[in-house]
Amino acid sequence: MSSRTVIACLLGLMVAGCDKQSPAPEQAANTSSGEVSSGEVTSGEASGTSAPEAPKPAGAVDRSHKGEAAPLLAFTAMDGKSTNLHDFAGRPVLVNLWATWCGPCVAEMPTLAAQAERSKGKIAVIAVAQDDAAKVKPFLAGKKLDALPIYLDPKLGLSVYYKANLPTTILYGANGKEIWRVTGGFEWVGAQADQLLAEAM
Repeated sequence: MSSRTVIACLLGLMVAGCDKQSPAPEQAANTSSGEVSSGEVTSGEASGTSAPEAPKPAGAVDRSHKGEAAPLLAFTAMDGKSTNLHDFAGRPVLVNLWATWCGPCVAEMPTLAAQAERSKGKIAVIAVAQDDAAKVKPFLAGKKLDALPIYLDPKLGLSVYYKANLPTTILYGANGKEIWRVTGGFEWVGAQADQLLAEAM
């Protein structure tokens, strides 16, 4: 075999190796849950002991956690006061996990705010940002979301607990037990949303 043939073979192997692209660090972290879909990311990690679940379509209602108690994990109000989901006991609560950099989250926020206004006194509708105040405050400036209470969870405690893609929205009954959760963007006003929220009444 001539030296030219050997060199050509070696070059071919090198080029073939370059075609195998490794995911970017953030992509590698996201694929661990097996539930990444376009425009969404995850902060959770798969346990590694079971096969990953198939991705759920955006806006799909998941009842597989029905009856589970709300976690006792702290997050903060915009004024820095610490709270948790148990502080809402005695009334249903719709908790939305979102982030300023998440397109589907931002798109559904006006309908969440509208639902918060409509549900006042019946269901607590809250949005917990997986960001810190330095990102959330400028994001909120000029947006008409006053009816929607915003909280902060910059250490991602809730999204890791839920192994959540963003946005994820969970409905708890007045007893603090989960009824359902929705992963992906959703229209929070309209007949479908009203029917789902009625399950907490």
